[in-house]
Amino acid sequence: MCSTCLIFPLLALCLSAKGIGFIRSYHNPLYLKAKKSFGQHFLNREDLAERIARSLVRTDDYRHVLEVGPGRGVLTKYLLERPEQLVVVEADRDMVLYLRKYYPQLKDHIVSQDFLQVPLDELFEQQPFALIGNFPYNISSQILFRMLEYRQYIPEMVGMFQKEVAERVIAREGSKTYGVISVLVQAYYEGEYLFTVDKGSFTPPPKVQSAVIRMQRRPTPLVTDDQAGLFRRVVKKVFTQRRKMLRNTLKEFIPDPEVLQEDQFRKRPEQLSPQAFVELIQRIATY
Repeated sequence: MCSTCLIFPLLALCLSAKGIGFIRSYHNPLYLKAKKSFGQHFLNREDLAERIARSLVRTDDYRHVLEVGPGRGVLTKYLLERPEQLVVVEADRDMVLYLRKYYPQLKDHIVSQDFLQVPLDELFEQQPFALIGNFPYNISSQILFRMLEYRQYIPEMVGMFQKEVAERVIAREGSKTYGVISVLVQAYYEGEYLFTVDKGSFTPPPKVQSAVIRMQRRPTPLVTDDQAGLFRRVVKKVFTQRRKMLRNTLKEFIPDPEVLQEDQFRKRPEQLSPQAFVELIQRIATY
């Protein structure tokens, strides 16, 4: 085939909208578009990125920081100013190429993988680390459950969530937002609502507001490891029928009808604090 036959199709591609978009993206990462499949919404406020990076406070408890979903690196740049060693986990290969080009100081500290598949205990050779990020909204709850799974390594977490999710995580008993994730997380971590982030602070803007929360691991967990499995099962069970009293939802765990008539079992699950759930589990464990 002659060279002219090859040149003209390539020239046509470059002049097309698709071709120009490719060239722009390759030379300027600002043209990289957020991908719905990754739940991406890029933070566009430098002041908020710096504020999030500074929200890690338990620095005596770790020497490493893990950022989830760095995207274009707006938060990364401020995390790199901190004294801890930074590792980032990014599933989007286009963003990985961008990070390697524009943040060469990360060197080999970029993990190109789905965070939910990363063996977190191996990242820092079983050393403690802080977890941080503008978390992808489509896996934010799963990130919290991974934090619980590896809680022995994670003294602190600072994360951006959908405002509704953030409120559920730190909700107190008696609240309409109080539920399974509230109880399970608060059994191991104490939470703090830091600040709200408006939709316009992202590109593209999400449909809902966002919020940043900080979770700090309790010195002593409310529930012991040997009762953790029963704790999760009971909490999930009672909240699947949150409007029913405990005496109706706990029959499979407490076979004694007389015990279920006690005042404690006349309550609904949203009325029990995490500590009250632990006391309930301890009683169930005797049967």
